[in-house]
Amino acid sequence: MLHEEDITQIEKLYLAPTFARYGEETAIVAHKLADLGRTQETAYQLIHDELMLDGNARQNLATFVGTFMDPFADRLFAETYDKNMIDKDEYPQTAAMESRCVSIIANLWNSPEGNNAIGTSTIGSSEAVMLAGMSLKRLYQQRQRAAGKPEKPNLVMGQNVQVVWEKFCRYWDVEPRYVPVTRDQLFMTAEGAMELVDENTIGVVAILGSTFDGRYEPVKEVCEALDVVQQEKGWDIPVHVDAASGGFVAPFIDPELVWDFRLPRVHSINASGHKYGLVYPGVGWVVWREHSRVPQDLIFHVNYLGGDMPTFTLNFSRPGSQVILQYYRFLQLGFEGYRAVQQACRDTARHLSNEIAKLDPFRLLSDGSELPVFLFTLKDDRTNYTVFDVSAKLRERGWQVPAYTMPPNAEDLAGLRIVVRNGFGRDLADLFLADLRHAVDFFENLDGPMPHDPDHRKSFAH
Repeated sequence: MLHEEDITQIEKLYLAPTFARYGEETAIVAHKLADLGRTQETAYQLIHDELMLDGNARQNLATFVGTFMDPFADRLFAETYDKNMIDKDEYPQTAAMESRCVSIIANLWNSPEGNNAIGTSTIGSSEAVMLAGMSLKRLYQQRQRAAGKPEKPNLVMGQNVQVVWEKFCRYWDVEPRYVPVTRDQLFMTAEGAMELVDENTIGVVAILGSTFDGRYEPVKEVCEALDVVQQEKGWDIPVHVDAASGGFVAPFIDPELVWDFRLPRVHSINASGHKYGLVYPGVGWVVWREHSRVPQDLIFHVNYLGGDMPTFTLNFSRPGSQVILQYYRFLQLGFEGYRAVQQACRDTARHLSNEIAKLDPFRLLSDGSELPVFLFTLKDDRTNYTVFDVSAKLRERGWQVPAYTMPPNAEDLAGLRIVVRNGFGRDLADLFLADLRHAVDFFENLDGPMPHDPDHRKSFAH
């Protein structure tokens, strides 16, 4: 005999069989609210099915952003997605974890004892860069006004900087001065930077891990060159280190490299927790070597959330879950755990780059010996196909490998970049190599040039 709940279930199956559920038999209204909604199950299924057209995150060798965490991290994420990072009165323990993370990171970057480093979490390195740049400009303005001098701020950096620095300069009316790169040197040199600095330079940006090729810029050499400039001309120019990627790599596997607060001229450092900090997107960090490096007029106080709370982020409400996940990573891995992960990533990157170098069509431009990131290109004698063709061919197997041109002065050079992150081990690397070899066989056996769409040099967005 059927119970009432059994009858109800049978009716549901009859009325909403798989792939014929109410609401799935008609197209959705995508760009405005429909008059009537759909069931939770239907709304979920429609979105789930559309997202199948996205790429597989584990095969995304384009992004620096973390795509892999463990089930316990996933559980913490689900338990804390509703916590608002700005509301430190309502969520004091989340705020305490943020403060601990700042202390851990400042220590990791060798903040001097007793200097009381100050920092904050952000939504990625883009916000962190804006905050660091604003502090550089404001301190410069204070100096100029005190001396009765005009304000003509400029910022010196390599042409290889991430686009966020161009945004900063445009948004905050700072003249960007770019150190040229070349085909043979895709990063800023100390000598090149010194040619552009003057008394109106608010700072020099050095990158610890270039987006283009994974190389570290010579932070120590830049600081030493600025020391000479100060001795000769009196210009005290600070350095900001954009360690978006390298800030969570170099301390663990390049401990001998001096790039951080051990250098007195380093004013501030940013890093992305959601890159090699091994956390899901999006969380970033910015740390200043001491409180005096953050102008007080950039700090605001609000009391309408329940207590007096200082804030100096650009955003207001934002999720606290990624900050919690960063603290989880610090507890879970410790120094040795991070060292093991980053070393494994570098070993995999070196393995891949060495094997790719053995393939006749390719030439390495970097080898993954700094960041676990490397750039390679086609040899000049390959004219039947391009790196953009190779990228598209790999996409057929799900691999996302960006192809792009270099910055001005080297823009005739196009390359393919591979980013090795946690979760991409030797087994996946060897599977990728097999597919790359198949792609090479295809292109090397062409009877003539590949036909090209006029937009073939536009790589996919990532």
